[in-house]
Amino acid sequence: MPPVAPMLAKLVRELPRAPGMAYEPKWDGFRCVVFRDGDEIELGSRNERPLTRYFPELVDPLRASLPGRCVVDGEIVIAGDEGLDFDALLQRIHPADSRIRLLADHTPASFVAFDVLAVGDTDVRAQPFTERRTRLEEVLVSAATPIHLTPVTTDADVAGDWFARFEGAGLDGVMAKGPDLAYVEGKRLMLKVKHERTADCVVAGFRTHKDGDGVGSLLLGLYDDDAVLHHVGVATSFNASQRRALVDDLAPLREGALEGHPWQGWAEADVASGGGAKGQRMPGAQSRWNAGKNTSWEPLRIERVAEVSYDNLQGDRFRHATHLVRWRPDRDPASCTYAQLDRPVPEVLGQVFGAS
Repeated sequence: MPPVAPMLAKLVRELPRAPGMAYEPKWDGFRCVVFRDGDEIELGSRNERPLTRYFPELVDPLRASLPGRCVVDGEIVIAGDEGLDFDALLQRIHPADSRIRLLADHTPASFVAFDVLAVGDTDVRAQPFTERRTRLEEVLVSAATPIHLTPVTTDADVAGDWFARFEGAGLDGVMAKGPDLAYVEGKRLMLKVKHERTADCVVAGFRTHKDGDGVGSLLLGLYDDDAVLHHVGVATSFNASQRRALVDDLAPLREGALEGHPWQGWAEADVASGGGAKGQRMPGAQSRWNAGKNTSWEPLRIERVAEVSYDNLQGDRFRHATHLVRWRPDRDPASCTYAQLDRPVPEVLGQVFGAS
């Protein structure tokens, strides 16, 4: 019965190679555990919140594709013209049903299944992955678009090809699962290999750590072709000593930082009067998942450049938080532009769904 915390994955830097290892594309969407009991369908998120109302277009196809009683793990994705569109997914987390219904019609979602937890009266979580995969294929034997079974291979060379070739479709990397792997809720027992690159970014501000001690994140910016500085993400994951050291390190950049700052309009809460250049991305938007999260920040003079590592792009910003690699005192902030970012060539999603 819901809620169920899905099994998670641990990040590794190289594709693991072991006898019997199974590999799958890593989908970039909303993790979702689907529960069916007769006509009742419930979609549960990674944080165990219900998703059903946000994706009404999936309910009938899931009812038509799944057996009468089962629990299936997978990912909700939206396919755009150039691959998976995570921004379109974020738009669904909206309070108005009318808006959700409109988006469901214009940008319909798909569900990609990659594991099964229960079939009928049988809890299969303790069974090895190879057996669960066979059961999953049986469960989805009647599945039709927009319900899909994720491709799988036991050939590490094929997985390596997927890792390189499918990135243009918006996939995050490759998952690796041992043949005897049981399904354990909330545990990082699967392995994931993700794309990682570096970029030199302007450090335009910072946020204090949530415990109030030191710097929690650095606010990063890149210039577009019109020399407008856009907020592209944050660098995080500092330990306690690093957070405290960053306070002293950034102190010289705080004095007079707001005057003439590219994001001054937002910093002064002047959004209503049009602060910032037209179309400029600035920090501070409330998260649909964490509406009460404190997004206040302090500006820094535009003098410091940091090299950060990132795994993927979401439109014109980093998909996830980045990690500080090193400071770049040799770089002029004005040289930190979008042109340096490596954008993969789009891959037709049909090739991904048909990869197996």
